Amino acid sequence: RERARPPARPTSLLAPTQGSCIFLLFCLRLGTSCPQLCQCPDHAGAVAVHCSARGLQEIPRDIPADTVLLKLDANKISRVPNGAFQHLPQLRELDLSHNAIETIGPTAFSGLAGGLRLLDLSHNRIRRIPKDALSKLSAKIRLSHNPLHCECSLQEALWELKLDPDSVDDIACHTSVQEQFVGKPLIQVLDSGASFCSTHRKTTDVAMLVTMFGWFTMVIAYVVYYVRHNQEDARRHLEYLKSLPSAPVSKEPLSPVPSTPVSKEPPSSMP
Repeated sequence: RERARPPARPTSLLAPTQGSCIFLLFCLRLGTSCPQLCQCPDHAGAVAVHCSARGLQEIPRDIPADTVLLKLDANKISRVPNGAFQHLPQLRELDLSHNAIETIGPTAFSGLAGGLRLLDLSHNRIRRIPKDALSKLSAKIRLSHNPLHCECSLQEALWELKLDPDSVDDIACHTSVQEQFVGKPLIQVLDSGASFCSTHRKTTDVAMLVTMFGWFTMVIAYVVYYVRHNQEDARRHLEYLKSLPSAPVSKEPLSPVPSTPVSKEPPSSMP
């Protein structure tokens, strides 16, 4: 006897399930959608956002929160505002090279201190590096081919940065507080024992000496004025005393003062 076959499932019941899965995947894809004009290829199972050479003038705001690699190179970005990447806690590599960046906000890279591994700022227009913007990062930083102004603040900032060894030799002084170092590699200048902070300290010492001399001159001037003012008052007072009429002096001899005789009584005898 043949066993009764179970009734076949209607295909109409499977269609909604498959449609729901496709719709769910579509919604998830929308949650990590790419910014406009950018591409998001698969990068070893991680989210990568490529916005290279797209003519961007500012950093996109709709970058997926789970982005690991972000390429913004070869654009027209001129500034990195505060908190520009604070919503990207998983970011590991950030490429901002070949832009027109001139200013970097003090908190431009807040939220990236623990995870960022590489920050490329090469080939920009950076002249001064805000110490607070990069000092908390543990990432390798590329600063080559920027018109840096070599001064004490730059030297102090570089002491706290982890520069990329492959590009550190290309960091040069475009301008400098000491003209003999213009055009020379910054690392070579510092390795030779030169210090931009010594000039800064000398300038500060001269300013302090000038300030102290100014105060000393003011004190001396006040003392001289005070003494002269008192001398003028004393002279006027003396002239006033001289102008007073003097009392006539009597020419009669003074009569002697009669002296009172002192009586001497004999000592009384004891009974």
